[in-house]
Amino acid sequence: MKRTLAALAALCAFSPVFAQSSAPAAASAPAVQNAASAPAASKREARVEERIAQLHASLKITPQQETQWSAFADVMRDNGRTMADLYRQRIAQRDTMSALDDMKQYEQITQANADGTKRLVAAFEPLYASLSPEQKKLADASFREDHGKARQNRAHRRPHAAGADAASTTKP
Repeated sequence: MKRTLAALAALCAFSPVFAQSSAPAAASAPAVQNAASAPAASKREARVEERIAQLHASLKITPQQETQWSAFADVMRDNGRTMADLYRQRIAQRDTMSALDDMKQYEQITQANADGTKRLVAAFEPLYASLSPEQKKLADASFREDHGKARQNRAHRRPHAAGADAASTTKP
């Protein structure tokens, strides 16, 4: 059970729910940034809904499990909105932030991600307990697979550091 919850936490930390895209760098006026981020926000919401639908289908959620499922899906939606709001703020302020402001904002995003993962685990636990042994195997495999994909995606996004000086200790 702990292994599954750890996999769930890792999945949530790197799943599309938390993957955020930025507005174009050329957009500098707040009105332009808000307009530019509107399509990105709807794309993020669509990704969250796609993930919810995909999980619902792959886990073969029964009508008896819908109450637990709904609570879990609502937390996924709330987490997605929270992270989207934080990233929108970051985009809007990126041209005026000092290095200290940048680190504080990154801390806020990281903390929100951790808090969201705790809420997600708390909502997933009763759902997981209600799953049949077959459904638990499906969940275990799904989360294990998604965690592997997230790890692979992170490796492709980050350039390898040329040395110790190239590595950042404050941001991934």
